[in-house]
Amino acid sequence: MDNKPFFTVGIVGATGVVGQELLHLLQERNFPIATLRLFASARSAGKVVEWAGRKLTVEEASPGVFADIDVAFFAVDGSTTRALAPDAVKAGCLVIDKSSAYRMDPAVPLVIPEINPEGLRSHHGIIANPNCSTAVTLMALWPLHLKFGLKRFFAATYQSVSGTGADAVDELDTQVQAHVKGTTIPRKVYPYQIAFNAIPQVDSFGTDGYTGEETKMMQESRKIMGLPNLKVSATCVRVPVVRAHSIAVNAEFERPVSVAAARAAIAAFAGAELVDDPARQVYPTPLDFSRKVRCGVGRIRLDTALDNGLALWVSGDNLWKGAALNALQNAELIAREGWLKPKAALART
Repeated sequence: MDNKPFFTVGIVGATGVVGQELLHLLQERNFPIATLRLFASARSAGKVVEWAGRKLTVEEASPGVFADIDVAFFAVDGSTTRALAPDAVKAGCLVIDKSSAYRMDPAVPLVIPEINPEGLRSHHGIIANPNCSTAVTLMALWPLHLKFGLKRFFAATYQSVSGTGADAVDELDTQVQAHVKGTTIPRKVYPYQIAFNAIPQVDSFGTDGYTGEETKMMQESRKIMGLPNLKVSATCVRVPVVRAHSIAVNAEFERPVSVAAARAAIAAFAGAELVDDPARQVYPTPLDFSRKVRCGVGRIRLDTALDNGLALWVSGDNLWKGAALNALQNAELIAREGWLKPKAALART
């Protein structure tokens, strides 16, 4: 007899870009759902969403709605998470949050399941998801760290507009069409035209000249990898790509490196796919790694400026591994290991 538990699942921010990806992945990956409830702002409440042959009505996300929910995926901004997550935890609901609200809270595990799954056992009701560019970058760096011992890295990101949201995707499309027609190019989302351009700003600037996105790369990498003194310098750039982020990484290691050993380490890692045959122009691109579970790693070569250094390129889906997929993978592991019990089952015992 199959005693696999089924869960009451909620998605907060179900009508947004990441929420929509969660809906798709929950069905595609066959997560054990007894009931699915969708939440969004008051503006979206009442909308009907079709999912797995059912019609689900979106409810307003507000305190008091989490009493019967076992696990809630929060696909909203940090302020909304801070307003609602404590209420969900108080109701006994596990929160898996994609925002930055609790990532650096020492009491909240920040988890990529291929790297630090042990954090899933030590939570106090909230599990944080890493930033999209951090998650994609670490799919390349973690196996190399295990092999050579990571000392420092530099990252230059090439981030897609879907990381900003649906309005940014629409703006890129509108600007491209306006350029083709020779009409005035509209601009609302970004401070500069994004079509046919590159904007060296993702998030707001801090007093040190680094943006929030660049600071997250440093802080989150340290926490996830368990390397509190890891040296990181990042420059994050928005580019006119619809989906999937790419990162050029230059990393220095404690032990001598070789390209062959690095390739072998990447190929053996569950979170990465080795795509590295430059002589045949084979390397990862964001188009090739949109809607893929693993992140592509290629252009691996010895770094000419760093001791024991490697230079490489990684592409990965910011809406999947950078957000929805990573959150769901965390939930899948928790369910598989029996670390979460459905409230309905507990009520019957």
